[in-house]
Amino acid sequence: MNDIRVVVTGLGALTPLGNDTKTTWKNAVDGKSGSAPITKFDPEKFPTKFACELKDFDAKSRLDRNEIKRSDLFTQYGLYAAAEAMEDSGLDLDRESPFDIGVIWGTGQGGMGTFEDEMKNYSKNDYNPRFSPFFVPRLIPNMASGMISMKFGLMGINYTTISACASSNTAIIDAFNYIKLGKAKAFVTGGSEAPITEATIGGFTAMKAMSTRNDSPETASRPFDPSRDGFVMGEGACALILEEYEHAKARGAKIYAEVVGGAMTADAYHLTATHPEGLGALRGMRLAMEEAKLSPDDLSYINTHSTSTPVGDISEMKAVAKLYEKADTKPVISATKSMTGHLLGAAGAMEALLSVLAVENNVIPPTINTETVDSEIPKEIDIVLGEAREATVNSAMSSNFGFGGHNAITVFKKV
Repeated sequence: MNDIRVVVTGLGALTPLGNDTKTTWKNAVDGKSGSAPITKFDPEKFPTKFACELKDFDAKSRLDRNEIKRSDLFTQYGLYAAAEAMEDSGLDLDRESPFDIGVIWGTGQGGMGTFEDEMKNYSKNDYNPRFSPFFVPRLIPNMASGMISMKFGLMGINYTTISACASSNTAIIDAFNYIKLGKAKAFVTGGSEAPITEATIGGFTAMKAMSTRNDSPETASRPFDPSRDGFVMGEGACALILEEYEHAKARGAKIYAEVVGGAMTADAYHLTATHPEGLGALRGMRLAMEEAKLSPDDLSYINTHSTSTPVGDISEMKAVAKLYEKADTKPVISATKSMTGHLLGAAGAMEALLSVLAVENNVIPPTINTETVDSEIPKEIDIVLGEAREATVNSAMSSNFGFGGHNAITVFKKV
């Protein structure tokens, strides 16, 4: 198993920073915020009135009429990003066995928009209450992975991972492991989420988890700053093509980076809060680094989960500090959710994509909006603030944590 290497050969992005990978990366490096007032519904009755929405999304540019008609937005987002990633990979499906390529896709909540719309329509129509025949197919969380496989005729392993905000990082780790086991030559993996709905915004604001900085949405996501007051909701999808290294090399594929480690652990602590000392996160980081055969001194960059919540940012930084307590170098980190917002189940894919591009381009995207670093953040942590940093990025870690205590960590390095 350990002799099989896994590489990234394709990328696709549909994010609050851009409707493709190139635009998303440019705006991330430039430190652009994707946050603005909500346009998908009237948010006046909610404490939070802004989010990181997609801009000028046109499903018809990549999807056909039936794909759009039969699917919830989270599936459309996934299909869109997967199409770019497949094109980018250069995989010739006429020359590949369809049974050798699979889809493992992550989402946190699936078709919440479909559920919300159907229930509203049902409750309003007393004369002839009915549900759409597409209600269930649009709603169920596995439909993105199913429809991606149908779009490209991929007949290998196919399923969906759900571990809240760790969902798509979990999907990437599963794809990595199945290739190392020799169960597939390649996977479309990543995640998608369409959570900017009344029910989702209402639910998270009821938990007081989201920022209410309505007078300045573009500066609301401010990880590590003492004035942070919650996360900013984001939407979209990112896809990665993971492929067996020898298979990719034989067909002359472009290789962005190698996947060298992946680990999952549980906090076993609280419904929604991370462990205050970051014990589960730390264990996951150590296991992923061990599999990658890297020490903390070898790690160039960490794209942290940091959502801009008062408790979560601190616990994660404690874990990072403990990971490096015997190292000779400082951990170099950034929190790209300051720009993208929190894509929930798609966050891991978003941050994995940015980590891979950091490795490829030797550029670390910044943390924006943080004016002062919280005194509880260990001072030995080097946070890339304000502007991107050019540096030799030989390896990068991406960390994600989800409600229920789920932790998922991936490590990438140059080939």
